[in-house]
Amino acid sequence: MSAEIKNDKGIINISNTVIANLAGYIATQCYGVVGMCSQSSKDGIAKLLKKENLDKGVKVKASGSVIEISLHVIVEYGLNIGTIGETIRSNVKYNVEKMTGMEVSSVRVNVESVRV
Repeated sequence: MSAEIKNDKGIINISNTVIANLAGYIATQCYGVVGMCSQSSKDGIAKLLKKENLDKGVKVKASGSVIEISLHVIVEYGLNIGTIGETIRSNVKYNVEKMTGMEVSSVRVNVESVRV
């Protein structure tokens, strides 16, 4: 499914993959974030994703013009995880709303691992 913006001139559809890449890029720019990760279903080990695959660490659920985002990140050792999570949440929410013109109802930050 994709996000949808309706106006008097027509309809704009934004793919969930585009929103996921955008959210992943914004999250990786936050201080204390090592990168995005994808959790393997077999062994439960968090694997660091390359820049080309940022969308694999992000789950987007869009219904109409409302977006829910769930991020899976790896953070840097020695920093306050709560502060990093709040920074990611607020930056992703603000920038996705600004760039898409849609409402972001929630941003969930799942810290999958801590790296030195």
